Amino acid sequence: MSDMKIVIDNKIPYIREAVTRIASEVVYAEGIDFTPEMVKDADVLIVRTRTRCNRFLLEGSSVKFIATATIGFDHIDTEYCREAGISWSNAPGCNAASVAQYIESVLTLLKMARLEDLSQYTLGIVGVGNVGKKVAELGTQLGMKVLLNDPPRADEEGSEGFVSLQEIAEQSDIITFHTPLIRGGKYNTFHLAAEEFFGMLKKQPVIINSGRGEVIKTEILKAAMDRHLVSEVILDVWENEPNIDLELLGRVVIGTPHIAGYSADGKANATSMALNAVSTFFALGERFDIAPPAPQESVIKAPDYDEAILRIYDPRTDCDELRTAPEKFEWLRGHYPFRREKTAYTIDITD
Repeated sequence: MSDMKIVIDNKIPYIREAVTRIASEVVYAEGIDFTPEMVKDADVLIVRTRTRCNRFLLEGSSVKFIATATIGFDHIDTEYCREAGISWSNAPGCNAASVAQYIESVLTLLKMARLEDLSQYTLGIVGVGNVGKKVAELGTQLGMKVLLNDPPRADEEGSEGFVSLQEIAEQSDIITFHTPLIRGGKYNTFHLAAEEFFGMLKKQPVIINSGRGEVIKTEILKAAMDRHLVSEVILDVWENEPNIDLELLGRVVIGTPHIAGYSADGKANATSMALNAVSTFFALGERFDIAPPAPQESVIKAPDYDEAILRIYDPRTDCDELRTAPEKFEWLRGHYPFRREKTAYTIDITD
C-alpha cells in the first residue's frame, strides 16, 4: 500500500475493497459534489462523467493523476491538465459489450413490433470505435447490410470500408450514433445531427443514440419527427442531462437514463482499468481484475432467442421508470441495478 490520498466518485462499483491495496486514505463523494477544498491535498481522483475536472476544481491542488471510469473524457479539461502537469486515463472499450447488448435488445423490440426480418434493413453506424465495432458485428450477425462512418478512422486507415455521413443518411433504415463528444475542429461531433443531417434523410430511418446526447440537436430532432423524416427514435443519452427535454421523452419509443453501458460486466471492467492505470502511473506493482457477481438465475429458458434476449435485458423497464419519474434521472443512474451481459447466461430454447 502506498501513502497516497484518493478521492473517488461514490457511485463507482466494486472499488471499495480493491482500492485499499494501493491507498492509505480514501474519500468518497457524489460525482457532482467534488470541490477544490476536497481535492486540494489528493494525489489521485477516480471519477465518472459528472465530475468536471477543470481549472476551477484542480488549480492549486496536489492532484497528479485522474482516472475516469468511463469511455468518454470530455469532462476532463485535457489542455489544463497538460499545462498543470496532471496525467489522466480513461477506460476505452470497458462497456462496449454492454452498449451492444442495449442495441441488440432495442433492435429485438423493433423487430417484434414491426413483424419484419431485420436482414432486409440497412444499419448505419456513426462512430466505429470499440462500441461501434461490436454493433457492426451484431448487425452482420442479424444479416443486415452495415454501413460505417468514422472520419478519424477513415483518415488514418484509408477510406475503404467507410462511407460518408451523407451516404449513411440516404441509405440507412436504422442509424445509431456511437461517437465521442468533440466540440469543434476537423472531427466535430457536437450537433453532428442537426439541420443538414436530417435534411439528407431518405428512408424515414429509426434514430438511436447511446453515445453522447449533444451529438443530436434536440430541437431539430423534434422538428424532424414532426415532419416524419424519421420513423422512430430511441435515446439513452440526452442534451442537458439530467434536465432532459420532457416533450422528447414522451415522444421517443424508448427513452432511458444514460444506462446503456451500465452492465455489471462493463462497470467491473471500468473499475479494474481505473485502478490499473493508477497502479501503473505510480509503479505500485498491483494488478486488478475485478469480476461482477454471478446472476441469481444463470439459465434463461425461453420459447425463442428473441424472448431470451429480452429476458436477459428489456430496456422497456428502464424506459417506464424514467417516464414515471423523469426528475429522478440522476438517481436512476446512480442507483441502477447493474444487469449482467449475455455471456453470463446459458440460453435454453424450450420450443
